Amino acid sequence: MGHTEMGLAVAGLNTESINAVTQRLAGDWTAFSVGERAAFNLAKKQAEDPASITKDDIRELERQLGREKAWHVIWWASRCHYMTRVADAFQFPLEQENPFWKMPGAKKPN
Repeated sequence: MGHTEMGLAVAGLNTESINAVTQRLAGDWTAFSVGERAAFNLAKKQAEDPASITKDDIRELERQLGREKAWHVIWWASRCHYMTRVADAFQFPLEQENPFWKMPGAKKPN
């Protein structure tokens, strides 16, 4: 979850908050909204068996998040799964420095 943690740091979370969020993501999702759970379920299904995603899965995501946000989730999840597979195939190590600090809107700690 290295890049997830890096992204959360750029969003302004401290180490304690990052640990709490990643533990929630790795465990019980009931504390998340229905829309968030729909996004997590689709991303998980996409990671484990992308061919199993159905039109109903897409419709449910659109119903929960709206069409535009649903397709943002699909696009970003697809990109992240692809990048993970490439990095794993070539055994790329995680960056030592957070590459996301250069993104617009990054909230550098004081």
